[in-house]
Amino acid sequence: MMPDLGKYAETVLSSYAVSILLIVALVWWSVRAARKAKLALEDVEARRK
Repeated sequence: MMPDLGKYAETVLSSYAVSILLIVALVWWSVRAARKAKLALEDVEARRK
């Protein structure tokens, strides 16, 4: 059930697409940064032992 967006359909749908892509990119970036931080922390902890 898609609402009738009239002449603004292209603008609204492209905005949705860009927003979804940005959210996916931010999640990917955050997961990647968390993995790097975890590896760095494990490395530091391993050197302390």
